[in-house]
Amino acid sequence: MTVLPWTRRARVGALGGGRACVLRVPFARSWGWLAACSLLLGVVSPEHVFAQQAAAGRGAKPKYPRISLAAGYELDAGWYLNTKDRTWGAVSGLAVGAGGRVWLFHRGETPVEVLTPEGVLLRSWGKGDFKEPHQVRIDPAGDVWLVDSGLHIVRRYSPEEKLRQTLGEAGVPGEDKTHFNRPTDVAVTPNGDVYVADGYGNNRVVHFDAAGHYLAEWGGLGVGKGQFSLPHSIALDSHGRLYVADRNNARVQIFDLDGRFLDEWRDLITPWHIVVAPGDKIVVCGSSPMRWGKLGILGLPLGVPPKDQLVMIFNPEGRVERIATFPLGKQSGELEWVHGMALDAAGNLYLGDIQGKRARKFNLLPADDGPRDIAGPAAKGDAAVVPAARKP
Repeated sequence: MTVLPWTRRARVGALGGGRACVLRVPFARSWGWLAACSLLLGVVSPEHVFAQQAAAGRGAKPKYPRISLAAGYELDAGWYLNTKDRTWGAVSGLAVGAGGRVWLFHRGETPVEVLTPEGVLLRSWGKGDFKEPHQVRIDPAGDVWLVDSGLHIVRRYSPEEKLRQTLGEAGVPGEDKTHFNRPTDVAVTPNGDVYVADGYGNNRVVHFDAAGHYLAEWGGLGVGKGQFSLPHSIALDSHGRLYVADRNNARVQIFDLDGRFLDEWRDLITPWHIVVAPGDKIVVCGSSPMRWGKLGILGLPLGVPPKDQLVMIFNPEGRVERIATFPLGKQSGELEWVHGMALDAAGNLYLGDIQGKRARKFNLLPADDGPRDIAGPAAKGDAAVVPAARKP
C-alpha cells in the first residue's frame, strides 16, 4: 500500500442509514481540492499529484505549445442558407465542377441548384422532373449525371441542362440489361464507360459503354467478396480502381474495371458516400461501424439512425490518413444523416444531410506545422480525377 504524506478527510458519498463514506486523500492547500477529487475518481495518479504540488511550490506552470498538429474544419456559417423563399428537401448529393461551382441535388421543389464557391445561387432547375434525387456526379468531360432512385434511372445532362442520355426506364424497376431497381450512384471513365451502383433493389454494379450499351455486371446480395448489401456509392481513381461503399456490410470494396475483386476495407466506417480527390485520396463519409440490432425493421439499412458523423481519408492501400468527426444533430455546425459530399480545390468540404435538409460548407484548417491538404495541390472536385483509359 502506498502511504501518502498529506491527507485530509473527504466526505464523498452517503451510505445506508445516513452514514458517510470517509476517505483520506492527498491534499495540499497550494493545489486544492481539485487534485483530491481527481485522485479519487482515478483521473490522475499519486505521482502526478506530487509532481503538480511540487510545480505549484516552485510557482511554475506548464507552458504547453499551442500548436495544432491536427488539421480540422470550421463551419462557414454564412454559406448559402435556407430562406423563406428557398427551402431544400433532403440534400442527397453534392459535386464540385468547373470553376469550383457547387452542384446540389436535393428533394425539394426545385432539386438542381448551381452555386458559386462563395455560395451565390447561379441557377436552379428540374422542377417536376425527378422523384427521389439520390446522387450527382460530374464526369471528366464536364457533363452532369443525376441518379434518381425513385424513377430507377440515371440521366446525363450538359452543363447547360440539356438532357443527353438516360440509362434505365423511367418509373419501371427491373433487374436486367436495361432496367435498375433504385440505383444509388454512378462513376464514369475518361473514355465514357459508365458504372452504375444499382443499390437498394439489386445489389449489383452494372457496366455500360459510352453509348449506353450493356457490357457486364457483378455483385448480388451477400457478405462475400464481390457481393453487396446496399452498394450506396461508387467512385473511380486515377489508376482505374473502383471503390464501392458496401454500406450494410460496413466496408469499402475495391475492384478493377472488369469487376475483379482487389481488396476490402472492413470495420472502419459504415460508408454512405465516396469521393476520390487528386492524389488518389479516398474520402468516405458515413458513421462509425455498426452491427445489426436484435429488433431490426425489415428493409431499413444499417446505420439508420447513425450514432455519429465521420469523414475518413484513406490512401489507395487503405491506410487511414485522417479522421474528421462532426456532431450529430440539427444545430449549426452539426450534421444529421450525412449523405452527399464534395471537395473543392482548397480541400474544403461540402456536406449534405438527409434529416437536417441542409448543405454546409466546412473550411479546411491545416495543421500548424505546414499545409496538409487532403485534396492534394490541384483539386477540382469530382471532375479532377482522370482515371487511366481502359485498355482494349
